[in-house]
Amino acid sequence: MKARSRLYARDEMTRLIAPASVAVVGVSERANAFGTRAVANMKAFDGRLYQVSAKHAQLGGHPCFPSIATLPETPDCVVIATPRESVEAIALECAARGVGAIVVFAAGFAETAKPDNVALQARLVDIARDANMRLVGPNTIGLVNYATGAGLTFSAMPERRPLQPHAIGIVSQSGSLGFSLSQAAERGVSVSHVLTAGNSCDVDVADLVAYLAEEPSCRAIACLFEGMADPTRMFRAAQIAWKADKPLVVYKIATGAEGARAAMSHTGSLAGSQAAYAAGFARAGVIQVDKLEALVEAASFFAKAGAPKAPGAVVIATSGGATIIAADKAEMHGVALPQPGPEAAAVLAREVPEYGSTRNPCDVTAQVISSGAALAACATALLADPQYGVMVTSHAYAYESATARLPVFARAAAENGKIVCNVWAPEWLGGPGSVETESDPHLALFHSMERCFAALAAWNRRAALRGRARAEGRISDSGATAAMAALLTAAPAASLTEREAKQVMALYGIPVVSDALVHSAAAAAEAAVRTGFPVVLKGESPDILHKTEAGLVKLGLTSAAEVERAYDEIIAAVAAMSPKPEFRGIVVQPMIPRGVEVMVGARHDPQFGPLLLVGLGGVLVEVLRDTALALAPVGVAEAEAMLRGLKGAALLDGFRGAPAVDVARLAEIVARFSELAADAGAAVAEMEINPLISAGDRIVAVDALIVKGGGR
Repeated sequence: MKARSRLYARDEMTRLIAPASVAVVGVSERANAFGTRAVANMKAFDGRLYQVSAKHAQLGGHPCFPSIATLPETPDCVVIATPRESVEAIALECAARGVGAIVVFAAGFAETAKPDNVALQARLVDIARDANMRLVGPNTIGLVNYATGAGLTFSAMPERRPLQPHAIGIVSQSGSLGFSLSQAAERGVSVSHVLTAGNSCDVDVADLVAYLAEEPSCRAIACLFEGMADPTRMFRAAQIAWKADKPLVVYKIATGAEGARAAMSHTGSLAGSQAAYAAGFARAGVIQVDKLEALVEAASFFAKAGAPKAPGAVVIATSGGATIIAADKAEMHGVALPQPGPEAAAVLAREVPEYGSTRNPCDVTAQVISSGAALAACATALLADPQYGVMVTSHAYAYESATARLPVFARAAAENGKIVCNVWAPEWLGGPGSVETESDPHLALFHSMERCFAALAAWNRRAALRGRARAEGRISDSGATAAMAALLTAAPAASLTEREAKQVMALYGIPVVSDALVHSAAAAAEAAVRTGFPVVLKGESPDILHKTEAGLVKLGLTSAAEVERAYDEIIAAVAAMSPKPEFRGIVVQPMIPRGVEVMVGARHDPQFGPLLLVGLGGVLVEVLRDTALALAPVGVAEAEAMLRGLKGAALLDGFRGAPAVDVARLAEIVARFSELAADAGAAVAEMEINPLISAGDRIVAVDALIVKGGGR
């Protein structure tokens, strides 16, 4: 079984997800048998259904066929609901008949890690791929297509309902959680598909996302994602969704730190697999949520909302407490709450009693809320205000009196081509008003104010990303790649010295501090005079990556005598080391004046490829963990966004009289560094500049590290 890097095309998946004919193997007279339950879940299927059983002539009033070979037609999809021991033979029979896809419920394959079971799963994959037959499972609950009524599952499932234009598709690596999420249909969410992957030995979550990205009955995708051996496949699926302008909302589980590995640079310890997934998703325009409870809420919102007409939000409620919470959460997530413009303000002044508040967030009082005309006037005026892309209201009571307000909000939203977020405050979660909100295309239901504003912030970010030019050309010299490879080959040790590393980086237009290698105290003093005081001395050894900790760095030397004394101290420090490192001499460099210290690093990840990391603070970057991560290479605009997104980014604009950093120039250097990382590929395991001293337009790398990798 060979690993598959490409995604299945939509037409390769149609016979699986949208079959015109389905056969179920393993039907039984037992009501709770998986095959029997799968047949029951096909009762609303638009296509043709066949039962296969060698033991029964008919079941449930419908005929049974003894084998796949005896069916009156070749089914698009076969559901195999038999024990593990018979699955391989049935799969061979399906392949011989030309079946388009199989769904295997049985467990006990590769997930057991037992060699015989792993081999059995591998044979299933070979059978399926040799026959161009898609395989979901084994160890899967199955999948449901509500557009066609195909319930290819043994699980209990919501009944088929008419699909709405704002339907969402659900993709999950966890079958149980995927079908649990689908029960949102019971509260009014329109669900087009529930697609789970089981062991993912053939069709996996990336293929399912890619399919839904091009599926017209699905307006947004909610994906519960664990991980995969080749994450770039998932990123490519996300890019298909982005190209189709179909929002993809992902909740990533399995976020523990075991993916991070020990490393020789700060970058290696900071760039773990979870951060790499987040970076890849961010580049692909994926909306990421951090709670399972937020997944369906956010997907349903994005399915209804369209693109924001403005980034601002207006809050309208009868509860002063709710407006305060809204203001808190809006500030937390960076969602603007601008004050109403003159026309909307005039309407509010007329309708809202003096004991209310016409400022945003607006406490319009129960008097306005209880009057349909007054509420309609306020809601319409605010939604017509061009500053606002969305209205947020708090649903305080789950009673019919509150439900009556919902059409007022919906009409005002529809008139202005906007959406109203109804934040559900009652503990009666399924009370009156819940289904009405979920079912309305102009209303979005959230069960927490924080999740509401988190979704609105993501909505604005997605719109900004779609509006930004994303294609940027290469800025480094086209001949740098070959020259870099030659320098890496020529370097004798696994780790390049600082001087060798800076030579590589200079090829890519990265400004590096000048240096001179000397072998005596007198030569060091002469080099210092030529360089100009103050100077820095550094011992050079490929065996010592962190020179400061080893006592091999002397800063701020202002005279020849200081230089000679510092030289002798470094030599003594090396002589005291055990085992003895390879020592090549001492480097003399100019002392670069103070500035903002920036770290930029990269490491090659076996799953994600080259990862770029930037942060502020020199050695403090590892302590504060104020960093941004991206997949290399990045363009200048993306590099600047990374820098601006750091918590300490204010330092770049000047702090306490310090000169502002030329951020555009700094972003260009980061982009050049990322191109080096991308060009090097696996030939470089890790590399880093720490620090890149930045003051105004004077930006220079004063220390550099490159650790060679195992290949290209």
